[in-house]
This record gives sequence, structure tokens and C-alpha cells, in this order.
Amino acid sequence: MHDGLIRNAQIVDGTGNPAQWGDVAVDGGQITELGTGLGGGVEEVNADGLTLAPGIIDLHTHYDAQLTWDSSASPSTGLGVTTALIGNCGFTIAPCKPEHRDLTLRNLTHVEGMSLDALRTGVDWTFESYPEYPDLLERRGMVPNVASYCGHSSLRMWVLGEEASTRAATHDEVAQMKSILVEALSVGAVGFATSTLEQHNGENGIPMPSRLADEYEMLELTGALKEAGRGVFMLTKGMTTTIEFLEQISANNGRPVMIAAMFVDPNDPERVFREFSEIENARSRGRELWGQVGCFPLGMEFTIRHPYPLEAFLAWRPALEADGEERFRQILADVSFRDKIKAEARTKGVPNRFSYHQFDHLTIISVIEQRHQGLVQKTVGQLANASGKDPFDWLLDFALDDEMDAMFDCKLFNTEEDRVKDLLNHPHAAVTLSDAGAHLSFLCDAGFGLHLLGHWVRDREDLSLEQAVQAVTSRPADICRIADRGRMVAGQQADLMLFDPSTVGRGPRRRVTDLPGGNSRVDTPAVGLHGLWVNGTRVVDQNGLIADCGTPGHLLREFSGPG
Repeated sequence: MHDGLIRNAQIVDGTGNPAQWGDVAVDGGQITELGTGLGGGVEEVNADGLTLAPGIIDLHTHYDAQLTWDSSASPSTGLGVTTALIGNCGFTIAPCKPEHRDLTLRNLTHVEGMSLDALRTGVDWTFESYPEYPDLLERRGMVPNVASYCGHSSLRMWVLGEEASTRAATHDEVAQMKSILVEALSVGAVGFATSTLEQHNGENGIPMPSRLADEYEMLELTGALKEAGRGVFMLTKGMTTTIEFLEQISANNGRPVMIAAMFVDPNDPERVFREFSEIENARSRGRELWGQVGCFPLGMEFTIRHPYPLEAFLAWRPALEADGEERFRQILADVSFRDKIKAEARTKGVPNRFSYHQFDHLTIISVIEQRHQGLVQKTVGQLANASGKDPFDWLLDFALDDEMDAMFDCKLFNTEEDRVKDLLNHPHAAVTLSDAGAHLSFLCDAGFGLHLLGHWVRDREDLSLEQAVQAVTSRPADICRIADRGRMVAGQQADLMLFDPSTVGRGPRRRVTDLPGGNSRVDTPAVGLHGLWVNGTRVVDQNGLIADCGTPGHLLREFSGPG
């Protein structure tokens, strides 16, 4: 008698092999048999022809803070994710000295769109060092499995204090950071994560600490991966960081390099493919580089009071640094400020930045003043064209007309699906970029895996079911050297997802108020998901997350899988 048995399923095993019909037996949290005539189970589920696959591995999340109060990593678990990698972009909360806690949270509030009240209310600060942080997560328990990066900005803050965002580190300070990173890798960090992206700013527009790192610091810290003999280097790439430099890092250390975020940019649609060509060339020389890609249009909600997409403009900095409402309004009205924004938006060669191409995808979704109600669901491009104004002028004039808190929805990148298809099919692409746990007031792309299976497999037929499952299961497991997950074969952990391929996807976007202090976030429910098992324990059924499912997730510390 098996612990668990799932009968009559279409089995897609995550390897890319053709689907097969049969049963799956689970014992002691592991898959023990696949086939037919497997006997009985203490707990049995009749799949009734639904598809059974490995659970989704999400390579790009930001649950570092949330997991200290929410063991379920909501909403990811309810959207098919059985393993989440946290700490991407280097925006972690460990290590962190007590005197830097509030600044860390204030920076996260700005760069990751998190509620400061929710963070201050919810974060459990019973740790300081990096090793104490995964220990805390294990004590608290988790529904999904979790792997944690050691983050660059946290390292800099630990060593340089508040100067971390203002200057380069000395060689001695770099050595201190490297020592902490080596320790983090020794206790189970999955790798080292950082960001050089110009849009990544903390409180008052101050650059996130990692952006102040020079080449020496980057080479030394990534050298910790070679010293430890393990780990992935994850980087969110700014315009000054080249693929050539990242190839050098891979060559120096012999470790995988993951590059985020690789989108089809309407301002230069071919740029991402030029970069993938550089990645292919590097791989031909034996360097393991991967590009993180998304399967959604990158969209977010924002207000002009907190206009995340505009904050990548260098010319927007005076608005970021404005002291008070009156000064902020003066800056937005200033003609020279506007002229600089317009000139920068027209500058060619700047990747993944808001440009004039986005105005036709910038929609007003709510207004403050009743007299503007007729503008809801119209685009700024349409309205500016009708008025004869430059779109930036129309947008800022509208904000100054008592609409600072009007809500916009913008589709920024990945809007050309025929080109996105080419990204998703690229052999060196890692499909992820949910940003789950961050940008909670702007977006919710945690359901990327379900969207891939529904939209790109069923609706558009751009990928086979087997290809799509492999892209979000065994491929991310292999990249991160996770030995026992991502494939449905005997001996692997029983991380399983049961879904209906004819309906799978995600439901309409909604706003929920389940953050600490009653704060809200954007959410999307699962569609067509009938079951999810983490280490053999069912955590999701057709009604969503099971309230009493416990905390079966593991804190992953060993990474020795294929590759």
C-alpha cells in the first residue's frame, strides 16, 4: 500500500518526453513508481484524464520579507509553484544589522513597490546574519520549497552602512563582503544576486547599494562562487553591463550566470535578440549564460505620485528628491524638467525604459475627480493626440489637475507576441520573471506558469505541452543544480501539479487586503488547477490553497544537480 496514489492521469514528466497515460505512486514524500497496476494508496486521487506534471519552479521571486509572516508565499503556491527562488536582484533582508532595518524596508518600499506599513508590521526580525535567516524560515515552516540568494545590496549595507548607496567600496570592505558571501554559500545560499539596473532606486531616488559596485567589487564577489565551488550568479542588467563582461565572470568562475530581465522592448524590438546572440556565442566557448524571460506583457499599475516606470529616467530625479507636495507639483509643471524627460525618452539605445511607444498602452483605470470619469479606459496616447499635446505634457497636466492619485495601467514590454514567441522557444531562455512578492500594488505575474500552459500552449499553439512543462520544471532545476526536483521520475521529490489543459490559466486581476495591517495587493486566481503537492503533501485542490495543509516545504540548501 502506497502513501499516495494519483490514478488515470496524462503524465507530462518534465523531461520533454511525450506524454503518457498512467498512475503515480508516492511514498515518504517521494515519487516511487509510475505506470499502471501500482496497487492501492492510503490517499488516492482519480485524475480522470487531467494532466499531471512536476510543480512549477519560479526562478525570480521576492518573498524574502513576506515569508517571515506568510508561510504560504501567497499567491504563488495557489498558482502552481512548488519551489520559489527568493532574493533576486540582490534585494534581500539578510544580512541586516538592527540599525539598518528600517532603511532596508524603506528602500524595498520604493524599489519593489511594497507597503511600508505591511513590512514594518509583518517582518520578523529575529535574525541579523545571513545564516540566521534560513534558520528562521525553517523554524517558521513554508508551504512551498524555497531557495535563497545572498543579496548584494544587503552585503553592502552590512559593511558600508548608509554609505552603501553613495560610494565605491574599498578593497578591505570588498574582502569583508566576500567573506560573508562565502559563509552564506556554505550554509546553503543558492548563489549571489545583484542589480545594475538604472531603475532600481531606493528611498528618495537614491540608487540601490549594488549599483555603486565597481568592476573590481563585482569580480571579487562573484569569485566567491569559484571559491565555494557552487552557486548561481544572478544579475538584473543595466545598460552599462555587457554580455561580454558577464561571459568573463562565467569564464573566471565556471558557474552559471542568469541575466534578467530580457524583454521585447518596443523602443528596440531586436535588441533582446542581439543579446541572445551574444549569449549563444558565449555558450559556444563553454560559458553557461541564461536569459530570464517572461511570458506576459510586462504591465503594472501606478500613479504619478509613485510612477515606477518613469523613475528610470535620470531626468526624473528632481521629482524623486522633491521635498513635499508643493515642490513636487512645481517640478512637474516646470517646462525645462519636461523637456529633459522628453529628450531622454527619445534617446536611442537605452534598454527597457519607458518611451513614447508606451503611451498607446498606458490606460487610465481610475480617477479621483468625478469630472474626469469619462476618461477611464482611454489611453494617454489617444487623449494626447486628440488634444494636440505631447503625451508627457498631457500626462503631467492631468496629474496636476487634482489627479496625482489617478491609477494607470501600462503594458511596457513584451507586447509583440510573435516576437515573444521566439524568446520563449529560445534554448537558453529561462521562463520566469513573476516578481512574485514584490510590486504588490502594481502587478501580479505569479501565475506565469499557468499562463504559459494556457495562452502559449493551448490558445496560440506556439509551444507543445511537453516543451512548456519542461521550461518551468526541469530546466530551472538544472540551471540551479536542484538534484531531486523538476522531473516526474522515481526517486524525485513528489512536487506535483494536476491541471486541466483545456481550461488552465489565470483568472481576472483583483485587489485583495490580506497583507499585515490590512494593506492591499494585486492578485490573480488560478483557473484549471486541480491539485498541487509539495513533498507528497497536497496543498492545493480545485478550490485553491488548503487551509490546513501544514508546511511541507523544504529550505533547499544542497545544489548538485545535472550540469
